[in-house]
Amino acid sequence: MIPNTGSYRLANVRLHASLSPGLGAGFDRDGFALADITVTEGKIAAISAHRRAATPLDAVDLGGRIVLPCFVDCHTHIDKGHIWPRKPNPDGTFMGALNAAGADRAARWSAEDVARRMDFSLRCAYAHGTRALRTHLDSVAPQEEISWPVFEAMREAWRGRIELQGACLLGIEGVRDRKWFDRLAKRVAAAKGVLGVVTYMVPDLEELLDHVFAQAIKHGLDLDFHADETDDIAAISLKKIAEAALWNGFEGKILVGHCCSLARQPDLDVLDTLDKVAKAGLAVVSLPMCNLYLQDRRADQTTPRWRGVTLLHEMKARGIPVAVASDNTRDPFYAYGDLDMLEVYRMATRILHLDHPVSDWPQAVTATPAKVMRLDRFGTLASGGDADFILFKGRSWTELLSRPESDRIVVRAGRAIERQLPDYAELDELMVE
Repeated sequence: MIPNTGSYRLANVRLHASLSPGLGAGFDRDGFALADITVTEGKIAAISAHRRAATPLDAVDLGGRIVLPCFVDCHTHIDKGHIWPRKPNPDGTFMGALNAAGADRAARWSAEDVARRMDFSLRCAYAHGTRALRTHLDSVAPQEEISWPVFEAMREAWRGRIELQGACLLGIEGVRDRKWFDRLAKRVAAAKGVLGVVTYMVPDLEELLDHVFAQAIKHGLDLDFHADETDDIAAISLKKIAEAALWNGFEGKILVGHCCSLARQPDLDVLDTLDKVAKAGLAVVSLPMCNLYLQDRRADQTTPRWRGVTLLHEMKARGIPVAVASDNTRDPFYAYGDLDMLEVYRMATRILHLDHPVSDWPQAVTATPAKVMRLDRFGTLASGGDADFILFKGRSWTELLSRPESDRIVVRAGRAIERQLPDYAELDELMVE
C-alpha cells in the first residue's frame, strides 16, 4: 500500500486538525479532514486538502483511512519491563509492586539482564509506531552504576529509530544523602538525562525538593517527578512541587506523573493546586492503565470505587499541558501492556472520557509530550517535516478505537518498516530462577 520508493503521493487520507497545522478548514465534527500527502526522499513535501473529483493518477487512494504522526511516549519503565514471569505482584497493590520490583532489582538486574529487556521493549514500541520514548531508570545504589551505561548504549543503538530519553528514579528520601545524590545528578547530566524522584509526604519534603531543584539548576537539567500515586487525600506533593518551582524560579521543563490523589481532594484544595501548577508551568502525565490497575485495589476483593486517574480535563482547561503514556509493562506495577500508544490512547479515551468532543486530545500522545521532551516537530504532520506516520484502517474514531489495528502500517523516513514484534520466548532464559 505504501510504495517502496523515495517519492509518492497518498491521496484521500484523514488527518486530524490538532495534529496537522496549516491544513486549513473542512474538518468534520471529530476534527478530521480529507487530505493528500506528498512524500519526497523521507520528508513530507506537501499536505493539501483532498479534492474528491481530482485524485491524481500517480497517487495511492487510501479511501479515507486515518493517518496519525508517530507516537511520543513520555513516561515508561523499560528497565523494569517483562519481569512479571519471575517476580509477579503478590496481591496487585502498590506496595506489593514496590516490594516485588525492589527484590527483583537487587537479585537480578545485571547489565545483560537490563539490556536485553530494554531492547525487547524498544522493539515492541518501534513496531507499534513510537518515535520517541522517555524511560525512568531505577537509580538507587548500586543500580545507577549498572543501568545508566546500559541506557547510554541503548540510546546510541536505537538512534534514528526511537529518540530515547532517560530520567533517574529514586524515592525522595534518597536526596537526604546529599553527597550521593549530587554525584547522581552529575552522572545524569553527563548522560544528558533528566533528573527525577518519587515524592512522598515526608516531614522534610520542602527541604528535599529545594535540593533537587538546586541540582537541576546547577546542571541545567529538566525535572520529572512521580507524585501522589495514592488515594490518600493528604498526599499533596504535586502542590509542593509547584510551589518549589515558583520559589526557586525554575525555568526548565517539569513533568509530573500520576497525581492520583488530586481526584480525591476537596474542590477548594484542587483549585488551589491547579492554580499553582498552571502558574509554575508544570506539565502532567496520567498513566491510565497502570493507575486503573493499582489504585483502589481492595484486600477484601470488593469492587474498586474509582478509576485512579488524575484531573486531566480540569488541568487542560487551565492551560496545563497534559499527556497520557504507557508507564509499566508486564512487571509488578502493571501485569499487561506492550508499549502500544494506540492502546494507551484507546484506554485513556474510555477511562478519562477524552471524547464528546474529541477536541485536541490526540495531542496527548503526540505533540504535547514532544514539547515536554523538547523534541521539535515531533508529534505533528506538516510540510517540511519528517515522513514519520502511521496508517490505520479506521476512518473515524469509533473505527480506530474499536479494534487493535494490529495490521497498521508504520512509516519512518517515508518507508514502511518491518513490523515484527519480538517473541516472548526470547526472554525465557532470563526468567529462570
